[in-house]
Amino acid sequence: MNAPIKSARDLEPRPLYGIGTVARLTGLKSDTLRVWERRYGLGASYKSPTGRRQYTQSDLDHLQLVAALVAQGVRIGEIAASDRKTLEILLEKEFAFQTGKAKPIPPAKSRVVFLGPDLCHWLDAHQGCISGVSALLARMSVEQAVQELYADDTADLLVAHCPSLTLQHIRGVEALAERLSVRRTIVLYQFANQQWLSELERMGHTALQYPVEPSRLAFEIGRTQIERETEEGMGNLSELMPAKPRMFSDAELRAASREKIVIDCECPRHLSDLIRSLNEFESYSSACSVDNWKDAAIHASIYAYTCQARHLMEKALQSAMEGRTLNVGASD
Repeated sequence: MNAPIKSARDLEPRPLYGIGTVARLTGLKSDTLRVWERRYGLGASYKSPTGRRQYTQSDLDHLQLVAALVAQGVRIGEIAASDRKTLEILLEKEFAFQTGKAKPIPPAKSRVVFLGPDLCHWLDAHQGCISGVSALLARMSVEQAVQELYADDTADLLVAHCPSLTLQHIRGVEALAERLSVRRTIVLYQFANQQWLSELERMGHTALQYPVEPSRLAFEIGRTQIERETEEGMGNLSELMPAKPRMFSDAELRAASREKIVIDCECPRHLSDLIRSLNEFESYSSACSVDNWKDAAIHASIYAYTCQARHLMEKALQSAMEGRTLNVGASD
C-alpha cells in the first residue's frame, strides 16, 4: 500500500523557547548548546528572521535527556545521534548502575494539532495555553485539511476551529481524528445549532465556543496529558475536575462588592475582590511567557486548581447574594 502524498503545507511545529530558557531548563550553558549544534546537529529546529535560535518542545525534551546522560558521565559524541527511545533506555541503565535504583523517565509531552488559520493566529497572543506540549499548527480550514493534511506520526489531541459548524465539518473532523489517531478532539465554533452540538457530544468530542477562554483551553490540553500519564501509571486523573465557565462578569462583581447581606458584613466585597483576583490570575497565566515556567508539566494543573477555586468562590458569592435577596423579600 502506497503512503499518502504529503501536502506542501505540512504540520508546522510551534517554536516556544529561546536559547536562554533552554539553557536554564537543561542546566547547560548557552555556549555549550551552540557547540553541540555546530558539531552534532543538536540544536533548535528554527531560527527567527533575525537569526535567533527557536526551540520547540520536542527540541527541549530531547536536549534534557542528552544533558541528563552527559551529567551521568556519558560522552556527548556517543549519544548525539540517538533517538529519544534510545536515550531513555541509556538513562535508565546509567542511573540504575550508579544508584541501584530505577530512574522514572518523564513521559513525552503531548502532541497537539491546532487546525484553522484564525486559531493559529490567536495562539500567538496566548502562548501560555501551549506551554509544555508539542504544538503543531495547521493554518488551513477543515475542508482543506481533509484533502491535503497528512502527518508522519500520530497526535494526542486535535483542536479544530470551525467558524460555522455544519455536518460536513463534523465529518471532516472525524476523518482527521481517525487519520491522526488522536485520543481526543476539541471543536471550537462560533455559530452552531443544538443538533450539531449534540452530534459532536454523541461522538465523544468536546465543543467549546470560540474565542475560547484561555484557561479553559489550557485545562483541556493539560487534561489530555494527564490522561496519557494515567494510562501509563504516572498520574491521577481523579484530582482534576471539569473547568467551569465564569458565573459573574466584571460589572456584576463590582456591583456585588457594594451589597450588604442580612448580617451587614463585608462578605460580598471580600468575595468579589477574591474572584476578580482569580480571574486576573487566569488571564495573566494564559498569556504568560513560557520563560517564566521552570516546570511546564504542572502548568495545566495550576489552571485547573485556579479555575476550581474561582468556581467555589463564585458559589459562595452567589449564596451571599441569595441571602440578601431573601432578606429583602421578607422585609417587604
